Amino acid sequence: MAKTLTGKEVIAALRDDLLARIEQLAAVGVTPTLAIVRVGERPDDLSYERTALKRAEGLGMAVRSFVLPADATQAQLETVIDEVNADASIHGCLLFRPLPAGIDERAVCDRLAPEKDIDGISSASLAGVFADTGEGFPPATAQACLEMLDFYDIPVASKRVVVLGRSLVIGRPVAMMLLARHATVTLVHSRTADAAAHTREADIVVCATGRAKAYGPEYFSAGQVVLDVGINFADGALCGDVDFDAVEPVLGDEGAITPVPGGIGGVTTSVTMAHVVRAAEQAVNTPSAKEA
Repeated sequence: MAKTLTGKEVIAALRDDLLARIEQLAAVGVTPTLAIVRVGERPDDLSYERTALKRAEGLGMAVRSFVLPADATQAQLETVIDEVNADASIHGCLLFRPLPAGIDERAVCDRLAPEKDIDGISSASLAGVFADTGEGFPPATAQACLEMLDFYDIPVASKRVVVLGRSLVIGRPVAMMLLARHATVTLVHSRTADAAAHTREADIVVCATGRAKAYGPEYFSAGQVVLDVGINFADGALCGDVDFDAVEPVLGDEGAITPVPGGIGGVTTSVTMAHVVRAAEQAVNTPSAKEA
């Protein structure tokens, strides 16, 4: 039986670290504050917002929600982003995507101040990830994958990694972050011929295409580590991109796999909070903050 890499232990470790750092910020009168910007009432956005509010409250952080109607205009949304940028009490911003049709999503993402872009959505933040400069914040889900590997002491250097999916939300950023850890990374996507031939040869497989149970046992082999990033609904239940029940036995006793739910998703929320705390720490350490 493969090892199940659950997120709750990772979340607990992150929580202990964050509580200590938040206490230090409180000592200088700073409460790490996250702005959530939501357009419309998408069920998945509302679910994540509830989770974020609960996690922030448990840590002693603050959250401010900016909610616009589904038919909001480009100008209205950009006005909210400008308000977030100008408010020194807000340290990080989480913009729910995808945005409604008719809104230039790239323009909105790039309008967000880099120091408040705690989910790596702007071109400036992504440039930091791709150039490996350490500047800005990487996408939280990509960072959550690395947090999971680190917590369970799964080595990355010199390992063969296949990333299924090439989106800027997870696929390409996590590939670059793993490459920076000295892994040999292959990006597999919809135009890749015989994707399963690539995944079967990998040491680590990251599944991030958003297709419910799309990857069955034919994609995997014994001893692999499988990180399932997918959040999907099938037959009325939450599931990942991997057909967990069919794949887990194939991985064998030496393999490991993350479940959905209970895996990467919860760690992503904690990483988001960690990025807000780091943004608050950076704000406190700026000359302008000291002078104030």
